[in-house]
Amino acid sequence: MQHYQSSVVEYGWRRLLVTFAISLATMLEIVDSTIVNVALPTIQGNLGATIDEAAWVVTGYIVANVVVIPLTPWLQLRFGRREYYTASIIGFTIASVLCGLSTSFAELVFWRVVQGVFGGGLISTSQAILQETYPSAEIGKGQAIFSLGVIVGPTIGPTLGGIITDQLSWRWVFFINVVPGVLAALLTLLFLRNPQRPRRLPVDLPGIALLAAGIGSLQYVLEEGERKNWFSDGGIIFFAIVAVVGTVAFVVWELFCAEQPIVDLSILKNRGVAAGSLLGMTLGISLYGSILILPQFVQSMLGFTATLSGYLIMVRAAAIGLLTPLAAILIMRGRIDMRWVIGGAFVLVGIASAMQAVVTTTSTGFWAFAPMLILGGVGLSQLFVPLSVAIFASAPPRDAPKVSAFFNLARQLGGSIATAVLVTILDRRDAFHYASLAGAATLHRLPVVDYLTHSSPLALYDLVSHQAMTMAFADTAWWTALMSIALAPLVFVMRRPRRGVPAMVRE
Repeated sequence: MQHYQSSVVEYGWRRLLVTFAISLATMLEIVDSTIVNVALPTIQGNLGATIDEAAWVVTGYIVANVVVIPLTPWLQLRFGRREYYTASIIGFTIASVLCGLSTSFAELVFWRVVQGVFGGGLISTSQAILQETYPSAEIGKGQAIFSLGVIVGPTIGPTLGGIITDQLSWRWVFFINVVPGVLAALLTLLFLRNPQRPRRLPVDLPGIALLAAGIGSLQYVLEEGERKNWFSDGGIIFFAIVAVVGTVAFVVWELFCAEQPIVDLSILKNRGVAAGSLLGMTLGISLYGSILILPQFVQSMLGFTATLSGYLIMVRAAAIGLLTPLAAILIMRGRIDMRWVIGGAFVLVGIASAMQAVVTTTSTGFWAFAPMLILGGVGLSQLFVPLSVAIFASAPPRDAPKVSAFFNLARQLGGSIATAVLVTILDRRDAFHYASLAGAATLHRLPVVDYLTHSSPLALYDLVSHQAMTMAFADTAWWTALMSIALAPLVFVMRRPRRGVPAMVRE
């Protein structure tokens, strides 16, 4: 029989099992957002898809993901947190199997969208569950565990995807989800408790439709914009208009028209939640920006294998894993204003990106990247946990699902914005640097004449192209550094924690 209680704090072996189940489910969703990327060329060849079509394997998943995340508080309340969360794990696992069994590209994209729908129910619900499973004095522990999945997951995804694709088959990128999915579903069904009884809430169909149109179109524009040359493409213009009109209409409907809003936007009146969500978007920019750019650079420009580039990212993951417990300890001791820790962590991540820009050359070796990766890992390890605790502490405990939904939506959108902006910067700066270098590579310059005496014009073209692209990669790292450092002061929009209370754990 299911018991309902206002407090679902767990202790002992029960808390251990719940934490283990939530960690498995979190890693399922987070890793799956990046593990497929490495397998895309193989999938494209096996199923006869074009490059643009193959991108929908990723785009379809992410669009479905971001549409569902804001709906998760309502879904938890309507069906019960335990029931909804378990159903999300089961649905995600079944969709993973069907992705792996797909015999056509259209079939694969369809099941990826379904997988994204169920995956959207995992990430924000996971964080809210861990928030309420641990007592306020130990809140840092739960968020530290969650942060390892959120930050380390995207890091190990490409490495794992490369190994699986090379050694087994691209289908095992999806089949690998089965065992952890089944185990997580069984544990949550047996041990997770609902904080309150499910309620029969009316379905806000106009709100759902406007949300899907607005945020789904925005995600599509961000994912496909540069590939289709942005607003020179009619489809991008159309979806950009739908994104603006749909989002504005959604906000107006939810705030002034809906009797029972599907998304409670009033939570954003809380300046801690609003600022925390904006900082979560900055976190997404910093995290996903570096994960996107660095592997591309070392593989395309330096000749690293997919596995070696994965090992490179793992250097940062190791730093994150080793130092994340320190953030939990600082929070539990409560002697430091964690706003300074969060701001300092953003600055460290920015400095690490600037260091990456400096070492981005055509002859950089593996270990030259290590100092900046370690420094970036230090910053990220002291960023996610305090930021999560801060944003949850700024609202009453009953609003934890809403806070988690907005925070994770902002982080996901931040990652999408980073991808769109960095890819655009990369393309535009590559063209700029190529024009500049090519304009200087004339026969009026003695070094050019000397080079052509023992090399062909085609070799000169390749040299200029290679150097231009390397300089463009460096520019993207400078942009990431600027964004991370410039937005760091936003942390002081959050309220100062009261004295005598564990840092940021106030209400």
